[in-house]
Amino acid sequence: MGLGNYLALPFAQHALLAGTLIAIICGVIGPFVIARQMAFAVHGAAELSFTGAAAGLVVAGNPIAGALMGSVVVAGLIGVLGEKPRERDSAIGVVLAAGLGLGVLLLSHYQGFASAATNILFGNIFGVSRGDLFLLVGLALVVLLAMMTIYRPLLFSSVDPELAKARGVPTRLLGILFLVLLAVTVTEAAQIVGTLLVLSLAITPAAAAQRIAAAPLAVTGVSIGIALVATDGGILLSLNGTTVPPTVFVTGLSFGLYVLARLIGPTLARRRRERLRVLRAAEV
Repeated sequence: MGLGNYLALPFAQHALLAGTLIAIICGVIGPFVIARQMAFAVHGAAELSFTGAAAGLVVAGNPIAGALMGSVVVAGLIGVLGEKPRERDSAIGVVLAAGLGLGVLLLSHYQGFASAATNILFGNIFGVSRGDLFLLVGLALVVLLAMMTIYRPLLFSSVDPELAKARGVPTRLLGILFLVLLAVTVTEAAQIVGTLLVLSLAITPAAAAQRIAAAPLAVTGVSIGIALVATDGGILLSLNGTTVPPTVFVTGLSFGLYVLARLIGPTLARRRRERLRVLRAAEV
């Protein structure tokens, strides 16, 4: 069965639509994760969405809703307990340890198919139903609208938090709100790569983008582009007559693009410096 035949099927269409949505919001939120040095927070939110997903499976047979609720609760806890940057990692570690233990306990009481539990850890983009897709669309819109609303003050507080606080920017509120949006994003990304590999979408594209671009909006645009290539490209490669899960292709493409960005980044940065020097010389 060829790729064209697969693309005519609803499961493939749902997978590509879901992948596109997730890539966009990961591309938008990733640069702020790096700027605010919150990679460990992404890891913590991803791992603890596993606990929420396990609870959702046990209680209602709905891992996505459970993961969403669990990750939002965890984001609030991290925001309150880790308000100061030096306290954030230890707070995440404490909550992570307790949450994972609870997740293992909940999963031990799940009597359904083992594949449902495995999908929490490794993702199952081809299992996205129409109802799941509507939920993902709604969550993506919420995240994008919220990020558009708080973009400027969040950027200010990410670059220079002390000055932003002195200027009256509500840095603590912004930090908690960003953590909640991050938790929602992580929950969506876990539908593709699972909770164990969510960093490949929430961190890697943005890390690669910062090697290529310099201006904040340019970094965001490149981050979205890399996330789209990795996500949709991975899904298409998986559909193209192979039994390899899409997670492997998504993470592989994401990492490969990051390596490429590291290789060409110094050349691009040197060209930007030379162009800036020429412009400054022309002004003089």
